[in-house]
Amino acid sequence: MIRTRSSSVRARAGHPPGEPRRVAFLYLLPAFAVYAVFLLYPIGRAVHLSLFDWDGLSLGTWAGLDNYVAIVEDEGLRAAFGHALVLVLFYAVGPLVIGLTLAAILNHAKVRGLGFFRTVVFLPQVVAMVVVAVAWRRVYAPDGTLNGLLGALGLDSLTRGWLGDHTFALPAVGVVGTWFETGLVTVLLLAGMSRIPPELYEAARLDGVGALREFFAVTLPSVRGEIAVALTLTVIAALRTFDLVYVTTRGGPGNSTSVPSYEVYHRAFGLGQVGSAAAIGVTLTVVIFAISFVINRVADRELS
Repeated sequence: MIRTRSSSVRARAGHPPGEPRRVAFLYLLPAFAVYAVFLLYPIGRAVHLSLFDWDGLSLGTWAGLDNYVAIVEDEGLRAAFGHALVLVLFYAVGPLVIGLTLAAILNHAKVRGLGFFRTVVFLPQVVAMVVVAVAWRRVYAPDGTLNGLLGALGLDSLTRGWLGDHTFALPAVGVVGTWFETGLVTVLLLAGMSRIPPELYEAARLDGVGALREFFAVTLPSVRGEIAVALTLTVIAALRTFDLVYVTTRGGPGNSTSVPSYEVYHRAFGLGQVGSAAAIGVTLTVVIFAISFVINRVADRELS
């Protein structure tokens, strides 16, 4: 009775019923403490280190924003960020196009064994990227599977050392990313398409809409949320890729496959430029956050 009277008093006073909001924040404190210790503090520490010229061993000297200026002025670092943006095409755009096509066909045709297919296409996601990189390095080797297949087809003029070629090394790495991410995108989109009410398709067919127009008028608008999630995950994977580059090319030949994440490792542990590595890491974090923010804002605007 007392609690009921208290709730009614709070309601009349314009406050929401239940416990005060500050009590809810107390429940969030443990999770926030873990979040702060394992994420916010390391980010803050990285920002602090990026302002120093430090080799990781001796006393560092104040550098201010010099490490960030170097990212803009250093041709190699600019190229690394450019390579990461190229990988976005392979990791995000390619899998999205392929995934939309596969998911639409499978959802429209109602293929038997769809659960098994989902498991098969999703399988690369449960394999460690290092294992994937080792396997594909063998595929791309001069005496590997790809060149062997081209030779068997009489296309010997196309054979090459794919990962050692300045022109084809980065696309070769990107194709691995396409293969790796396509399954994830397809499964996400299939899940979204399975929730589309059949009545929408029936209404479109009654209006005489063809399969292609049905896809753009019904299917595509209905899975915008899933597309935003898929793009966010794949873009982040593209921008922070490290293990694939490290195992397959080590940033070579030259620096034709170098990416920001690899530059962080190389400069911190190879060249002893910890401050520069921290600046690259902070810049990469900002770029990832900005792109993810734009993707989600555009998706929210279209869904509203």
